[in-house]
Amino acid sequence: MTNLTNAQTQITPARIMETGLAFWVSKTLLSAVKLGVFTLLGGNKKLSGKEIQKALGLHDRGVYDFLDGLVAAGFLNRTGLLETAEYSNTDETELFLDKNKPSYLGGILEMANDRLYRFWADLDEALITGKPQNEMKHHGISMFDELYADSARLKQFMNAMSGISTGNFIALANKFDFSPYQTLCDIGGAAGILSIQVAKHNPHMNCTTLDLPQVAPIANETIASHGLNDRVKTGVVDFFTDEFPKSDVITMGMILHDWDLENKKMLIKKAYNALPEGGAFIAIEALIDDDRRKNIFGLMMSLNMLIEFGVAFDFTGADFESWVKEAGFSRVEIIPLAGPSSAAVAYK
Repeated sequence: MTNLTNAQTQITPARIMETGLAFWVSKTLLSAVKLGVFTLLGGNKKLSGKEIQKALGLHDRGVYDFLDGLVAAGFLNRTGLLETAEYSNTDETELFLDKNKPSYLGGILEMANDRLYRFWADLDEALITGKPQNEMKHHGISMFDELYADSARLKQFMNAMSGISTGNFIALANKFDFSPYQTLCDIGGAAGILSIQVAKHNPHMNCTTLDLPQVAPIANETIASHGLNDRVKTGVVDFFTDEFPKSDVITMGMILHDWDLENKKMLIKKAYNALPEGGAFIAIEALIDDDRRKNIFGLMMSLNMLIEFGVAFDFTGADFESWVKEAGFSRVEIIPLAGPSSAAVAYK
């Protein structure tokens, strides 16, 4: 009885409460990114609460709770207290959340604030109905139709995808052996970051980034900013109607998880048809571990696909292997990339 009592007294609701109310901290960070707190403090500046308040147009009531909440969460440094305090970025926020730095990855957080945060409030409805809870629910327009009709929102989405994917693309460019290949075609390449990173780290590679026509100006601007116009080109593809151009390597960064199983298999087959013998198809995704116990990001991303598309879902390496072998690929390799993401590689 004593052992049971001791075991019971060691169990607390702390983790339940922390997770259940985690949206408090999440929204505080998202609002700080949206308001430009970390950009204002960029360059290792130190500002008082009043200076930050004036620069960002904040009301008296919340300013110190907001800033000190960011301190407590580990996103700001502070010396002094209240009116005597000076605030500055941490090493992380200085590097990743200052918009003036090329390492800025806040685009995905801006999109989370402007879109996903509100849609995820209806996760319970999505779990019951299996239907998307995004623009389709509210306006009858699909996510992609709405994004591609608004150049500003499209650019925000492209920046978000770049922010969440750049680390993975750099890791791929360094970890995958590109030496046997000469050409790469990135399907659904958005701003062209995957092609840029592969070309930058593998000088022998010539890359083409393909997407819908509205994306080309964004990709061309990004490619030019990296000085890679000679080895990274843009093109147009509608992967539902067009066959893929012939290439030694076909890549898709966070593309397969956007679709149902039928369309996943259709995209895989088109990649197979475009490759030569010995060619490689590479899908960069937050692959769920085969036992579905460890990669919580991948599982949550799959729920996000439910929110966004209903029928779309993320998948395991074992799922990928079964689909690509059905299409005719001979072998599969899984390469861990940055954080929870991996490259699933199928060789023809």
